[in-house]
Amino acid sequence: MTAKLLDGKAIARDIRDKIKVRVAALRARTGVQPSLAMILVGQNPASRLYVRNKVKACAEVGIRSTLHEFPADIDAAAVIARIEALNCDPEVHGILVQLPLPAHHDIHAVLRTIAVEKDVDGFHLYNVGGLVLGETVFPPCTPYGVMKLLDSAGIDVAGKNVTIVGASNIVGKPMALMLLRHEATVAICHVRTRDLAQYTILADILIVAAGVPNLIIPQMVKTGAVVIDVGINRLPDGRLVGDIDFEGIRKKAAYVTPVPGGVGPMTVTMLLENTLVAAERSVAPSRTETLTAAAK
Repeated sequence: MTAKLLDGKAIARDIRDKIKVRVAALRARTGVQPSLAMILVGQNPASRLYVRNKVKACAEVGIRSTLHEFPADIDAAAVIARIEALNCDPEVHGILVQLPLPAHHDIHAVLRTIAVEKDVDGFHLYNVGGLVLGETVFPPCTPYGVMKLLDSAGIDVAGKNVTIVGASNIVGKPMALMLLRHEATVAICHVRTRDLAQYTILADILIVAAGVPNLIIPQMVKTGAVVIDVGINRLPDGRLVGDIDFEGIRKKAAYVTPVPGGVGPMTVTMLLENTLVAAERSVAPSRTETLTAAAK
């Protein structure tokens, strides 16, 4: 058996082509150009690379992006103040704060400051909590991208055993809630989980987001499983790898995502999707108004 690749680049490209058409149609109909404001604090090389990729992706589909840069030692209140100003700017439809932030910033306070209707990363307390009831204004981008990957391959999660390795607020927990909403049976594993393999070997769908290279080896994977590798790690020799033994697992799984080129392009694409939806809602208010009002 050789696993089929879930090619995130190709799937993302198809979605972005559709986004580009919708952006153009929105501008032609209303004169509104979707706009994303990005906040970057400090000189973290990885963060700067991620932001450059997002700026480039926005330009490709016609979304206007603006970058608000601050030095690492900026007073935390100044970042909060900039977010509040962007909340009030009707020409800004989405706000993204690139994480991680320097240690003197209260990440939770920063994310809570972003208006729910502009929280296109899906990190606001209301958006994450809303996943429980299905009333999220914007789904978090990485789990949303994973769901799109599965859907693109016609993989129905209903009734499937899904194991998630990694319990972060950004990926693991919201991923579990999305899958539960689609009637999967979900197990979440984390750093304190004993005998990880007893959970992973049962998974019809295995989603790994632990940030540990080669954490998952072939003996831990069920034959014919779908394996989604969210991890991205740079090795001492400069290579980028995920959290799984890719070459070993691709001989055993039915589907597998590569790193790079799997989940990563989908994450950025769903950010574009959320920004476009925010702009569309700004000219055609809907039930979202009720949801965001309830969150304030």
